[in-house]
Amino acid sequence: MTSAAAAKIVSKRDPKAVEAAIALLAAAFGNRLVTSQAVREQHGNTLTWIANQPPDAVVFPQNTKDVQEIVRICATHRVPVIAFGTGTSLEGHVNAPFGGVSVDFRDMNKVLAVHAEDLDCVIEPGITRKALNEHLRDQGLFFPIDPGADASLGGMAATRASGTNAVRYGTMKDNVLAMKVVLANGELMTTSRRAKKSSSGYDLTRLMIGSEGTLGIITELTLKLSGIPEAIASGVCPFPSVEACCTATILTIQSGIPVARIELLDALQIKASNAYSKLTLPEVPMLFVEFHGTQASVVEQSQRFGEIAKELGGGPFDWATRPEDRSRLWQARHDAYHAGRRLRPGSQAFATDVCVPISRLAECVAATQRDIAELKLIAPIIGHVGDGNFHLTLLVDMDDRDEVKRANILMERLVELALAMDGTCTGEHGVGQGKMKYLLAEHGAPALAAMAALKRALDPHNIMNPGKIVALSQESAT
Repeated sequence: MTSAAAAKIVSKRDPKAVEAAIALLAAAFGNRLVTSQAVREQHGNTLTWIANQPPDAVVFPQNTKDVQEIVRICATHRVPVIAFGTGTSLEGHVNAPFGGVSVDFRDMNKVLAVHAEDLDCVIEPGITRKALNEHLRDQGLFFPIDPGADASLGGMAATRASGTNAVRYGTMKDNVLAMKVVLANGELMTTSRRAKKSSSGYDLTRLMIGSEGTLGIITELTLKLSGIPEAIASGVCPFPSVEACCTATILTIQSGIPVARIELLDALQIKASNAYSKLTLPEVPMLFVEFHGTQASVVEQSQRFGEIAKELGGGPFDWATRPEDRSRLWQARHDAYHAGRRLRPGSQAFATDVCVPISRLAECVAATQRDIAELKLIAPIIGHVGDGNFHLTLLVDMDDRDEVKRANILMERLVELALAMDGTCTGEHGVGQGKMKYLLAEHGAPALAAMAALKRALDPHNIMNPGKIVALSQESAT
């Protein structure tokens, strides 16, 4: 199928076909199908400056068979299907540029099994990471991937999420053992089994992780779990510059200190977090750090980190082991986006990220700060610096055309800089609609063609979240 043919399928939908699909869904799901304007808009993009593009209807399945029925009905009528978790994605992933049906997993939120002796669990996609960890706590286990937002686990797998713990525990691709996925024809595919490793066939689990609902819809996940550490120590450490923060991070990792979290907040972000989270930190570049292990090991790790910081002009490193102190610290980190927005009330906050090899991180962050200053923009910086990933919270007056133009220039420069350093246009936010235009430069034409071939093979009628990642027509997706 050519790109032009695929574009025709998704861009020239037959309104009668949409009506017919919605009528069949209403008959099958009753009041679990909603078509009100307010609910539909809630299921379009809400967290970026990409326009809201609502679906034609929203349906709330309760099990995998419901999802299969939804997809079969939509496939018959060539109506797009968009999976929806909690709506916290940042690149327009849940928008419906060609209309269609949003599948909200609110009611598929159960823990189906916990195998404590195997350190894994089986869950439905709608459960959030916080709810899962509440369920696991009494068994001394937890799921470590923490993107900040209380996202659904299905959405985290679909966007290949990571977060503050990734430097020690990896990302979603490292912590999903198997999935059940409804394909574009309504069939149910099991990607793997619970074994910790396998050399059997193509790695379909990794193919689906990060596919953003464009190849299939996740209805069940088997996740790796970790034991809750005996001791946890968190702390904050000021530094004279962002470069010193990044250098301290590199030395910490190169020294073999098993840091669990190491997060950068620049001076502007500290100012915002002090005001929003009622902190009293010095308004200078800062690292938030956490260590996991035994009582003795976290003390040793903290002391060794403090020595590194001191050599670079940083410190003092203040650390605490009380749960309430740690929770307050990390809640402030997770609230950084909302804190940043308070710096400029009335502006639109646009969060974006890139990732580079950690040896280039200081150079990349410093160059980005110079670009922000040159373009006279406001954009506090935060970062999962242990793996070279950092974020801007760009605050833009959308009524000021010149400022919007300068903001776009900054975004282009940021990605170009990251790619020039052998990095990526997104470390964890995903592609969605917002970063599709960068994929050719990052991956090259052969890789993009391979992605498109996979998309066509698994979704020949382009109904699975069309207009995202490698939509079969780039032009009609924008």
